[in-house]
Amino acid sequence: MDNSKNYSQQQLALDQMFKDINPALSARQAGLESSRCYYCYDAPCIKACPSKINIPSFIASIHADDLTGAAKTIYTENIMGGSCARVCPTEILCEQACVRNHEEEKSPVKIGLLQRHATDNAEFEGHPFERATATGKKIAVVGGGPAGLSCAHRLSLLGNDVEVFEAQTKAGGLNEYGIAKYKLTDNFAQKEVDFILSVGGISVHYDTALGKDITLEKLKADFDAVFLSIGLQDSASLYLEDEDNPNIINSVDYIKELRQASDINQLTIPKDSAIVIGAGNTAIDIACQLKRLGTEEVTLVYRRGEEQMSATSHEQQIAKNHQVRIKTWSQPSKINVDNEGALTSMTFNKTYLDEGKLISSDEAFDIPCSAVFKAVGQKMAYPQTEQLIPTISNGKVATFHNQLTSIDGVFAGGDCTGVGQDLTVEAVQQGKLAALAIHQSLTASEEK
Repeated sequence: MDNSKNYSQQQLALDQMFKDINPALSARQAGLESSRCYYCYDAPCIKACPSKINIPSFIASIHADDLTGAAKTIYTENIMGGSCARVCPTEILCEQACVRNHEEEKSPVKIGLLQRHATDNAEFEGHPFERATATGKKIAVVGGGPAGLSCAHRLSLLGNDVEVFEAQTKAGGLNEYGIAKYKLTDNFAQKEVDFILSVGGISVHYDTALGKDITLEKLKADFDAVFLSIGLQDSASLYLEDEDNPNIINSVDYIKELRQASDINQLTIPKDSAIVIGAGNTAIDIACQLKRLGTEEVTLVYRRGEEQMSATSHEQQIAKNHQVRIKTWSQPSKINVDNEGALTSMTFNKTYLDEGKLISSDEAFDIPCSAVFKAVGQKMAYPQTEQLIPTISNGKVATFHNQLTSIDGVFAGGDCTGVGQDLTVEAVQQGKLAALAIHQSLTASEEK
């Protein structure tokens, strides 16, 4: 048997299951859509964009058929504009702010799809930006996710040399390991990493984890500054007996396995029924992917109502379109296994609000299942082996002015901090702002 041919067929079958959920615009569609923009002078869409992209400007470039110019406008503020166009909740950011929402049609300009059209079709000769004159400074970036890559890229543009220390075998962070497979298709996350690194001046050390292979103390001694973007490594617990059952699965771990799989046979797929516990985008992502993989019945359970779910109404609708059952006002109370330890069902108690406080009632019910996927939140696990530890607040690295931590010369950004929402675009912006602050602090000290 030709193994390479067999591999290709298996990969094709998996890719067919996870076709792009939001297909790209054609050139004609993009032209028509760009003509709908009013090119507002004091554009509310820019204010709503965490990375402050000049949206009217890049849309005007698309309308003038200058896709390369449009992409450069996007990349000036957000070097990960390609992935953000695919994964960001534009429906609650720039598109929600679009003045077209106030008109009778109540239909905003499709900013996300236009951004994707520009970044997908731009034609650059080499990298779109040139590095500044070398500063002689060297900065360590711990973590190669969106915040780390954004920080590294901006620092490099400003003439600094950067070394990225990545714990995984690939860079990209959640774009590579944690986003639904139907949102970032065709190995896009790695293509974007390659694009970012092509600016030069950035080296990446893979399989290199803080607290295991490197220490913050050593990095601080060897580099002029350090940027921490270590993300959230652990999943929150349900605090129930039998939670260690092999069929009680962390959703992020499963998504990671799915995104790295080249063969559907590598995955353990619940065929009959599965329960997803959670209310965020990860819960929606895992539920929809299970349906695509062939799980017959998927029930997403949340202890509060739909209006309190952190997943946007757009994401909730995606789940409903996938025929995911959403059960609200229900709190998990017991994991049920048979005499042989096999998972059979999960018991929930109905909940209600009493003067704003969530109450679990005595009314209980069971949902049969062969697997339970936990999507109840991620938490940071700062290495206990570290001697140098920044201030931790509410389980995350505390940052102060300009992303600076409590340790001089050590900055932080992304999901490991408590700043903003856990969105890719916000992580990119925090990395960019930290880079500017780091560069400014180093050049200021040099001038002194």
